Amino acid sequence: MAGPKGPSCARPACDREVMKDEWGVDIYPCECRFKICRDCFLDAQNETGLCPGCNQPYKTNDGVGKSGRGGGFEDPADKPWQPLTQRIPIPSNIITPYRLLIVVRLVVLGFFLTWRVTHVNDDAVWLWFMSIVCEIWFAFSWILDQIPKLCPVNRSTDLELLRDKFETPDKTKNPEGRSDLPGLDFFVSTADPEKEPPLVTANTILSILAAEYPVEKLACYISDDGGALLTFEAMAEACGLADLWVPFCRKHDIEPRNPDTYFSLKGDPTKNKRRKDFVKDRRRVKREYDEFKVRINNLPDTIRRRSDAYNTKEEMKMLHTIRESGVDPTEPIKIKRATWMADGSHWPGTWSNPIRDHAKGDHAGILQVMLKPPSPDPLYGSGDGLVDYSDVDIRLPMFVYMSREKRPGYDHNKKAGAMNALVRSSAVLSNGPFILNLDCDHYVNNCMAVREGICFMMDGGGEDICYIQFPQRFEGIDPSDRYANHNTVFFDGNMRALDGIQGPFYVGTGCMFRRFALYGFDPPNLGLLASGKKGGDGTESASETQALKATDFDPDLNVNELPRRFGNSIPLSNSIPVAEFQGRPIADHPTVQYGRPPGVLRDAREPLDATAVAEAVSVISCW
Repeated sequence: MAGPKGPSCARPACDREVMKDEWGVDIYPCECRFKICRDCFLDAQNETGLCPGCNQPYKTNDGVGKSGRGGGFEDPADKPWQPLTQRIPIPSNIITPYRLLIVVRLVVLGFFLTWRVTHVNDDAVWLWFMSIVCEIWFAFSWILDQIPKLCPVNRSTDLELLRDKFETPDKTKNPEGRSDLPGLDFFVSTADPEKEPPLVTANTILSILAAEYPVEKLACYISDDGGALLTFEAMAEACGLADLWVPFCRKHDIEPRNPDTYFSLKGDPTKNKRRKDFVKDRRRVKREYDEFKVRINNLPDTIRRRSDAYNTKEEMKMLHTIRESGVDPTEPIKIKRATWMADGSHWPGTWSNPIRDHAKGDHAGILQVMLKPPSPDPLYGSGDGLVDYSDVDIRLPMFVYMSREKRPGYDHNKKAGAMNALVRSSAVLSNGPFILNLDCDHYVNNCMAVREGICFMMDGGGEDICYIQFPQRFEGIDPSDRYANHNTVFFDGNMRALDGIQGPFYVGTGCMFRRFALYGFDPPNLGLLASGKKGGDGTESASETQALKATDFDPDLNVNELPRRFGNSIPLSNSIPVAEFQGRPIADHPTVQYGRPPGVLRDAREPLDATAVAEAVSVISCW
């Protein structure tokens, strides 16, 4: 239903609404407060340059113009402020019948329960009483389930506006066209290469590396809780294929960007493809991917043969040393059957034949930066390779393999502990203010999904959002979905309903988090630190160890004032206010209460050094 119309233009034969500023408040360009619409204002400027109300040049207290709010107004040619997201209610012709059905069922349920309570079965009172309790409990549970469904919502995002606001080149302020979007860290978790095939994990990583997001702002981390060399070498193979696959996706706008799913799609692959070399490029990439699958599937045998060869070599060395000493061995020489890496060194993680310090629950921490952070400026390929990438940005996001240290006697908390280790190591290396976690078999099936999630975080009020849950879609399900594996009732019904009241569930994967919220801090509030007094023994009181109440973090904030629950890592403590500041929306509207200035995230990221990597290994240790 349309709202009341605002004041109309005072010029004769014009009934258009007066000009409004970006907050929707009426604008009076002259101090005589003559009501004028935007078109009439432009006509008067072009014709006489005088105000039609007082026939004088436009005069204001600040020489620019005043709105009814008391603030200056922008040039009429400037774009008005618009939200990045919209909340779309369910159409009334759909939701109203459902609400009526709920009311009818509620009335019928009330009559039924009234009849059940008033008609006591004297022959089996205890059985009647237990059935009444169960029926009332189930009725109460049903009511709790139906209440959120009374007001479900849909949400939409404006990706073009996000691009205009954060990535528009400017001749004076941003000549290079660098992005002002915040950083994003992807977390992928896996635990056992036998139960979770490395090929599936590699495809998930490739879909992440090809996501449509500024390359220099994206980082991907994989947590291997099994500490398996098989997973490590599979990720190395995936990085090699990414040099070919990611630019191919950018060049031809491939969707989905999971190579296994893409090459399995039925139908015409040339549909909506305009470049003449698409068929040739696709054929070459498909051949490389088939060879990649063969190498991944042969990795277990490759590692076993390599380890057997190195172990045999070590046995021969030991036997030769003993014989040179003049001692004739009476028993066969036995050495530890190690698992060897391709560079001729022992794998520090879990061995194929586990021993102490090399078992699933007992191994050192491992962290390897497989793809270094890219340069801030585009890097174009050449036409001399397998595929012509002369006009395609060939940069790849940073990719890190991580396996946290595990020792007997420590509670490692399974996936939650792996996520905690990822949060700590990524804070030292990339410190993206937002985190998106995925299981190893859940790939990104929409390359723009990341940008849609950022729209919610960067919109007005986005600083109060903790996480955004993406729905899951599944493959390989029979067309009738007889076992409800699509989970449409849950994701398309219950989750939308919960979104209408407060927020959906976190289902364990496919969720974008605000890093600052994962640290246990409250949303921005007045005051820099939670105030409190120290106890008589000099220890911090409970109020001091609570969350930061951050509005404007001081760059010179003393890290010793931060809560001690984060450990003794100074780089980790220093990263906390940085992540909070970078995760704020741009302060371009009054609804953004705790915003950051536009353009502050266009600077290049500092390059990684050995000290940062060593610190990242330190924060994933057991202690």
